[in-house]
Amino acid sequence: MEADPHLFPQHKPPVNTITQELSVPLVFQISNVSFFLLSPALLYLNRQYCQKKAVPLYFVSGLLILVGLFSMYFHMTLSYVGQLLDELSILWTLAVAYSFWYPQAYFPKCIKTRRHFFWLTGITTVISTLMSFVKPTLNAYALNCIAFHLLYLTWKELKKCNDKRVHRMAAVMVMWWALAITSWISDRWLCWLWQAINFPYFHSFWHVLIALSLLYCCPLVIYFDVSYEMPSFKPRLEYWPSDSWPVVVPYVTLEEPHKQC
Repeated sequence: MEADPHLFPQHKPPVNTITQELSVPLVFQISNVSFFLLSPALLYLNRQYCQKKAVPLYFVSGLLILVGLFSMYFHMTLSYVGQLLDELSILWTLAVAYSFWYPQAYFPKCIKTRRHFFWLTGITTVISTLMSFVKPTLNAYALNCIAFHLLYLTWKELKKCNDKRVHRMAAVMVMWWALAITSWISDRWLCWLWQAINFPYFHSFWHVLIALSLLYCCPLVIYFDVSYEMPSFKPRLEYWPSDSWPVVVPYVTLEEPHKQC
């Protein structure tokens, strides 16, 4: 099955030259490499956390690789199946992340344990999966709206934390996300303009920028998870290769004893 051309106008390359028809999908595939680099980077740099609590990060990292694979498949085929695989892999990655890392302090009053929250998240995700077949044109918008809830949670946590490094990392994360969502909106709503000037690459920018945002988001989530779930340790943000570099990759180390920030 082919994707709805009205749903994916931004993926219809300009037809004035063969080179452009070939180069746009190629750029999409190259930009998807960012997801394959993200997973091993998270696992390697946050290895102290993995030694103490391996399952969440291994699950999420594995699903991020699936996101990259299904995104590549979708952009190669532009099919309805590819679209759903791409979007549902993102949905289930978010669901797993929520299941493992959502702070118990924010659980609904009817949910008493993490196991109960797993069930709630699972049922909600199954329902959302079924609903994604009803109106596929809304799937991407719904997924992007989840970011606003994550930003709200980040704001709530930052109000309780005085660590300037945490605030700095959150600010950089929001910057990358803002650039990513701007690229996505430009790609979706202004595709006619970018096609007119032969610059249909904003969707590729979206891939790279959202991966950069996740590169900062995941250590931030790990930091707060250690604060809540591992009271015998104090989380500390570090930067690879070093703090002095203009471009850095954040990660979390564990120290003892734990003191509330």
